[in-house]
Amino acid sequence: MSDSRKVIVVEDDKDFRESMVEYLELKGLDVTGVESALAFYKSISLHQYDLAILDIGLPDQNGLVLAEYIRNNTDMRIIMLTAQSSLESKVHAYNAGADIYLVKPIDFSELSASSYSILGRLDANLSLPLSKPAVEPAIEKKQTQWTLIRNKGTLCSPAGEEIKLTSKEFDLIERLAISPETIIQRQDLLHALDYEDNEKGNRSLDALVHRLRLKKDGLKYNIPLKTSHGSGYFFAASINII
Repeated sequence: MSDSRKVIVVEDDKDFRESMVEYLELKGLDVTGVESALAFYKSISLHQYDLAILDIGLPDQNGLVLAEYIRNNTDMRIIMLTAQSSLESKVHAYNAGADIYLVKPIDFSELSASSYSILGRLDANLSLPLSKPAVEPAIEKKQTQWTLIRNKGTLCSPAGEEIKLTSKEFDLIERLAISPETIIQRQDLLHALDYEDNEKGNRSLDALVHRLRLKKDGLKYNIPLKTSHGSGYFFAASINII
């Protein structure tokens, strides 16, 4: 990993923040801790960071607003920290720009592993000419918008066909739809689906993808779930979440 990779932790609980900073520094990361959104804005005006670890419940600005600013104005990746474990909270965090969502109380070893996973992918991408996989471009570019419909739990094809999804199938498509046409690592998908990062969890993920791919009878378009071997999966078409 490049020595230039830097992390900023935004957390108003002083003891918790200092503990996170100390642990991540012991793991070899270059970490700065700040207590508020205002302090964050001041810090990024002076220094460049690659990863932001954000508490949602900040005293001066909701962490989701801060995440949206980061995603719209910087190249930083985002880990969100929150005490809320509901699906709705996760969806809000991912829609705001979170790459990973961790529920408090967090395990520092998981936080460290998540940070290195994101930063490691950033370093790997430095040598890639394109950030998006070029798979079946001629076919996929002919397709128009797919739509994931939350209140129905369905996926709507470009031809207007609604595909009924189970809750796990919906969670998977939703996570991929947050960053369409971009590879989502297996570990991130396992975490989003509440699967264990072990052989059983990986089998469950692969089986879930397989079941979705079988939902093609009578459809004009197959669900464009693609595999990046050794890395993860991606949704290889434009998709909107409503």
